[in-house]
Amino acid sequence: MNIGQAARATGISAKMIRYYDEIGLVRPAARTEANYREYDARQVNELRFIRRARNLGFSMAEITRLLSLWRDRERPSREVKAIADRHVADLDARIAEMQAMADALRHLSHCCAGDDRPDCPILADLTAGSLPSDPPRRSRPS
Repeated sequence: MNIGQAARATGISAKMIRYYDEIGLVRPAARTEANYREYDARQVNELRFIRRARNLGFSMAEITRLLSLWRDRERPSREVKAIADRHVADLDARIAEMQAMADALRHLSHCCAGDDRPDCPILADLTAGSLPSDPPRRSRPS
């Protein structure tokens, strides 16, 4: 199939497929006499694999390693599991960070009167330069 058909079959844009080809993530596609890329079923499966891995948030380096392991029928599954477990730990840490940010903003929003006065604990906190991991400031609505 040509690149447009491969794009439709995998849900990956033709531009991204070209990029994956350029960086060596996928094996180079065969070329027609007119120099168009032609993808076989194996390459389309690899593109689907990449799309699913991207949807799960794996980095390009992780996807490269996972693809390598997938292509190697002699691989030990423990290597794949180790990559997945590290990724889950990273996702859990990012979720905790985002939850802390949401909690801090929720607290600041609760402390803001939201009226016609200029006093605003949200702006005061932003001015203070607190980091998302910092505990929310205990201010009282004015």
